[in-house]
Amino acid sequence: MAHYRRSGEVPRKRHTQHRAPDGSLYYEELMGEEGFSSDSSLLYHRGVPSAIVDAQVWDPGDLTTTPNAPLTPRHLKLHDLFDDEWKATDAVTGRRLVLGNADVRISYVVAGETSPLYRNAVGDECVYVESGSATVETVFGTLTAEQGHYVVLPRATTHRWVPTGSEPLRLYAIEANSHVAPPRRYLSRYGQLLEHAPYCERDLHGPDGPLLVDGEDVEVLVKHRGSRGITGTRYVYPTHPFDVVGWDGCLYPYTFDIADFEPITGRVHTTRCRSRCPTTTPTSTATR
Repeated sequence: MAHYRRSGEVPRKRHTQHRAPDGSLYYEELMGEEGFSSDSSLLYHRGVPSAIVDAQVWDPGDLTTTPNAPLTPRHLKLHDLFDDEWKATDAVTGRRLVLGNADVRISYVVAGETSPLYRNAVGDECVYVESGSATVETVFGTLTAEQGHYVVLPRATTHRWVPTGSEPLRLYAIEANSHVAPPRRYLSRYGQLLEHAPYCERDLHGPDGPLLVDGEDVEVLVKHRGSRGITGTRYVYPTHPFDVVGWDGCLYPYTFDIADFEPITGRVHTTRCRSRCPTTTPTSTATR
């Protein structure tokens, strides 16, 4: 999604010294969709983002799938998966895998507790909010997630879910093995959403300002690939990962409201192609 954003304090030129008011250096991190060869953002940290003080195995739960063979219809009664236990469940460790294949996994969760800090290093996540509301705190800043919102989190984005309100937070978590992006038919050769696309850049809402949190020996759960499939690691960082004073680039988390999805026959605007439609001259009368 090549849509440039800038937040907080960044230097005038990239890859140059960026100093705090006391003269200390900020640490520059490049977060890229495909390393150096695709969309990326530069983040400026108060601490060293790669420093860790401990690492332990973390079990992300049962992620095995069973072939649907022979192919038969199924009725997934997801609302029966969680009873009152949702009050003590969080949006990360409480997920239950319901469908999956080699490309994507779909989980369901009903949450009432704040999740641990979490990073999916396997692929992007697109999480749909069925009901309830939450604040999604990320290394880029804060997102507001409400009923009907999709929350798109690029791979390796450290974040946590904080439910708000009294209603349970019901989420469909769609986890990709690669990246989530608009269909190519909706994009120009340079990545702009075209006029026939059912949404545009105005409908994608990124984080508000940097989120700075102090802390020491902070745990982050990381889901990643291993020799036997998907596994996890529990890292402990010397300082809180939410220490980014500024960032800019074309890779970041954002929300999209399903109510903003407008097909070409939408209620507001219908695009006309003059080369295919006859030109008519309207008549009008004026009263003086």
